[in-house]
Amino acid sequence: MTSATLFPNAPDVSATDYCVFGLATCFVRDGGEVSAVDVIEPIPSSALEALMKGIPTSYQWAYGKNLGDFFGTDEITIPGEFPSSAKLCENFAERAVAASRTYKRRPEAQALIPVGMKKEDFNYSTEKKRVLNAENMVSAEDNVKQHAYTHQVL
Repeated sequence: MTSATLFPNAPDVSATDYCVFGLATCFVRDGGEVSAVDVIEPIPSSALEALMKGIPTSYQWAYGKNLGDFFGTDEITIPGEFPSSAKLCENFAERAVAASRTYKRRPEAQALIPVGMKKEDFNYSTEKKRVLNAENMVSAEDNVKQHAYTHQVL
């Protein structure tokens, strides 16, 4: 497997490159209902270092993996360590390539979760829900009110 066929737009990234992939609990809004969904996401090194310090996170656990564990010759496959009901995040391939580059830049972060190892003791919390399909509705009330003399020369 060559990196040119695996990632044509990222020749510096190969199937043997390291990345951390986490299982996050996110939420989807359907009408008035909000339901939980498990999402597999690549975790960049800076985010992993923050998670190791105990900040609350929606990640249930994370695995240290090689990119080749997810990326086959023609399609993305989910390794058996992840639940079959889990979905891949949006722009999974692009985010995985970007995250793997962060571990190339900071190789010491690879020691936090070695290849093939699972880390489960994150500060897991869904108090702040990550809603995937939330729409940001901007209204006139969102505008910052300025003093009447703000743009006048006095």
